[in-house]
Amino acid sequence: MANPRLVIVHRRTELQDLLDRHATRGQAEFFLRTRGRTIQDVQYHHDRTSAALTTIRAAVPADWRHADVERADLSRFLFTAEDVIAVVGQDGLVANTAKYLNGQPVIGINPEPGINPGVLVRHTPDAATKLLRDAAPAGPAERLSCQELSTVTARLDDGQELSGLNEIFIGHSSHQSARYRLTTPDGQAERQSSSGLIVSTGTGATGWCASIALERGGRTLPAATDPRLAWFVREAWPSPITGVSLTEGALEAGETLRVTVASDQLVVFGDGMEEDRITASWGQEITVQLGERPLRLVA
Repeated sequence: MANPRLVIVHRRTELQDLLDRHATRGQAEFFLRTRGRTIQDVQYHHDRTSAALTTIRAAVPADWRHADVERADLSRFLFTAEDVIAVVGQDGLVANTAKYLNGQPVIGINPEPGINPGVLVRHTPDAATKLLRDAAPAGPAERLSCQELSTVTARLDDGQELSGLNEIFIGHSSHQSARYRLTTPDGQAERQSSSGLIVSTGTGATGWCASIALERGGRTLPAATDPRLAWFVREAWPSPITGVSLTEGALEAGETLRVTVASDQLVVFGDGMEEDRITASWGQEITVQLGERPLRLVA
C-alpha cells in the first residue's frame, strides 16, 4: 500500500486575482481606492491564508507524499484512496471539494478564525498540524476520527450523475421558468413551472435551504449527519396545466424524487458551482436521493 498523500486544497486570494487583472500593485491599489477599499485589508487576508498554507505544508509527515490543488482545478485532479485532504479556506471550499471524494478523510482548516464561521473548517492551522503529527505513526485511518456528513446525488437516465454536500439545484440555466413533471416517493405527481427546486442535506440546511424554510414559516430540517434530505420547489406558478400542491417534503434513505424535464433543457449543479453542471434535455428523467458517499470530516 502506498504511503499516505496530503492533498492541500485552497483557492486563489483576492490579492492574487487583483494583481493578475491589474498587472501592478499600484494599479490594484488605485482600483480598490475608487471603490472605498484599501489594499492593506486585502493584503491582510492574503497574508493570513499564505501563513496557514505555509504552516500546513511544513507539517506534512516526513514519509507522506504531498500535492497542492487550487479550487479551479478540482475537477481535473485525480484523488486516490490513500489521500488525506487538507482544505484551507472558507467553509464553502470544503463543500466544493466533497463532490470529488470517495471516503477520504478531510481536515477543514480555518485561516481566519473569527471571520470565517468555521462550520466545516473546524481547525486552526496549529491544531491541524497536531492532528497530522499524531496521525503519522499509525496512519490516518487509525488516528483521524471522522464524522460522516450526508451528501445528495442527482442522476440522469443516461448515466450522468453529480453530488453535493449542501444541496443540488435543478432549474433553468437563466431566470426563465423551469418546466417539468415532479414525482414524489409516494407516487404523487404534478406538472410544474417554477424557479427550480433544491434538494438539501443537513449541512446545506443552514444555508440556502434555511432561507426558504424560514420564508414558509419554519420547517424541521435534517442535521448534518442525518440520513435524510429536504426538498423545496421555488416560486411554483399556478396555471391551467401546472400545479402548486407539491412544493416541499423530505427524502428518507432509499427514497427518490423524480423530475421529468418538460423544457428544452434544465441544468443540475451542486453547492453553487454552476460551471460544473450536467444538462438534461426534454423528456429526460432526473432522480435525486441521498448520496452513497458521505463526506468524512475530521472532528
